[in-house]
Amino acid sequence: MKRVIVTGGAGFIGSHTAVELAEAGYDPVIVDDLRNSEERALQGIAGIIGKDPEVHRVDCTDEEAFARVFEQGAVHGVIHFAAYKAVGESVAEPLKYYHNNIGSLVVLLRLMERYGVKRLVFSSSCTVYGDPDRLPVTESAPDRNAMSPYGFTKVVCERLLRDQSAADPDLRASLLRYFNPIGAHPSARIGELPLGVPNNLVPFVTQTAAGLRKELTVFGDDYDTPDGSCVRDYIHVVDLARAHVLALGRLDGKDVPGCEVFNLGTGTGNSVLEVVRTFEEVSGLPL
Repeated sequence: MKRVIVTGGAGFIGSHTAVELAEAGYDPVIVDDLRNSEERALQGIAGIIGKDPEVHRVDCTDEEAFARVFEQGAVHGVIHFAAYKAVGESVAEPLKYYHNNIGSLVVLLRLMERYGVKRLVFSSSCTVYGDPDRLPVTESAPDRNAMSPYGFTKVVCERLLRDQSAADPDLRASLLRYFNPIGAHPSARIGELPLGVPNNLVPFVTQTAAGLRKELTVFGDDYDTPDGSCVRDYIHVVDLARAHVLALGRLDGKDVPGCEVFNLGTGTGNSVLEVVRTFEEVSGLPL
């Protein structure tokens, strides 16, 4: 089977993508130092695919340690998730974000060049658009208006990938700008397992329902929306994971340009209160 490195493969999106890769006939190679994820995610992956995945507990900014992963055998391609992603934290600790998010990609590209790996799917974000002038936002919208250090690290990484693909005509990169992933694998073996305080809505909802939080607080009731709460485009994590596998396969095409950009979302917004009420209706649990 073709080995595909999945950096951040024990994380929320990475773990689901590792499963989808295995089910598509690839051999996922998880590279994750578990600083933002848990061992049970790896156990969940194993339970779904029926075997222990290849796992390397490596910091992606450590070039020497990361190189040993490439030396284990031929690598078909890389899907790069490993990054810090909390917008608020990035404002408080920008150096941490610039060092890790950009530095890890620089190391990865150096290793891909050294070992002749020419396929890369990059986990980008809709935060590169900042506050867009018009909706729905398309891939042609300006990508220099990021409103946080986290978002700007994605802008810089995208520019880095464009520059490298221009310098190396054989390199193919797919930049996936996604919106708000939610949900969990149908098996319930893996899902969103945030360490500490969640950064997304759904973990707050589920933790409140499970009694881990006393109450659910909705911030803001005066947005220019039908119910006054914030509206976001939510995409199911399994759909998102499958999109990464499809993007990887597309990189084998003869007419694929060196660097492509795709938005990943549903194109439809749902408000915070809609999400909360839908959860209550489906689960039968009041929040």
